[in-house]
Amino acid sequence: MRRNKEQKDEAVSPVVGVMLMLVVTIIIAAVVSGFAGGLASGTQKAPQMSMDVTIKNTGYAASSYILFDVQAVSEPIPTKNLKISTYWSTNDGTTGGATVAAGLDYPNTYTGNGTYEYQSPLGFGSGVLGDQQQKTSGSYTPEQFFGNYTLVPGTTMKNSATGGTYYGGYGYGGTQTEEDRFEYVEDAGEHWVDGDVDGMMAILGDNWNELRPGDLVNIKITHIPSGKLIFDSTVGVEG
Repeated sequence: MRRNKEQKDEAVSPVVGVMLMLVVTIIIAAVVSGFAGGLASGTQKAPQMSMDVTIKNTGYAASSYILFDVQAVSEPIPTKNLKISTYWSTNDGTTGGATVAAGLDYPNTYTGNGTYEYQSPLGFGSGVLGDQQQKTSGSYTPEQFFGNYTLVPGTTMKNSATGGTYYGGYGYGGTQTEEDRFEYVEDAGEHWVDGDVDGMMAILGDNWNELRPGDLVNIKITHIPSGKLIFDSTVGVEG
């Protein structure tokens, strides 16, 4: 009888082993599934947006500008979460571009020997505290600095070249020939000095003035938290 009992116990042991293996497998699967689920929930979803972009270079400050016009978004998008990258090449092979983000090279725009400092591109309209309207000169509030406003339908981002008959800058050079119009000229005072950076330079690069009608500019906007590209467009320069 004792021998039979031992044989019975030995027969049960493999079953118990299999059950233990199943339990361990289930536990491991649950842990892996939970970990994967945590990774998935921690991955931030990128918002979607549509936007029209206009770039003009006429050789004169007031009529040379870059304009971003937001048409639609899947949700309000704080500009502090965005990075704008531009790249372009002209028909003669000149290249340029720039990268803009809220905390990158702050301030990225400074003119009048440091009199005016801000972060381009400047925000206007909806999504900007005070609903600031577009203008081509004067001072701007910190709420309009890139990184401090939110993109919603109706938001525009705009910067023009800096220049004027009194203080020099863009488009007011020397003999006013066709090519002189497309240059930056330092004035006798300190309104525009060598080393100043206007909004066009900040967004398109220091040598943006080499662009002419028909040249192409690629613009990419990255949503920093998700690392996803949410806007990618190639824009033809207008005159």
